[in-house]
Amino acid sequence: MPRYIIVRSFDVTEPEMGPVGRRSRELTEGEFPEITWEHSHVVVDDAGKVRTYCVYAAPNEEMVREHATRLGRHEIDSLAEIAGDVTPADFPAV
Repeated sequence: MPRYIIVRSFDVTEPEMGPVGRRSRELTEGEFPEITWEHSHVVVDDAGKVRTYCVYAAPNEEMVREHATRLGRHEIDSLAEIAGDVTPADFPAV
């Protein structure tokens, strides 16, 4: 199944993210069961606003975008299909 990274800027602060995260999970489990929310990295800017870097597995980009639209409270900064994953172990020292 294709995997996607979605970068989002939220209109909420870090303490307000709990309900947003729960809503995202409810959507994936209840209305978008084809989507798997793998994980997210969360950063907070100097103004306290949240940006996330999320990895989803989904049949297609349109489904990821529909999930995002239904979630609300954010803008999509970028959305791209993941071509692969690497770790430092993939590049051994010579």
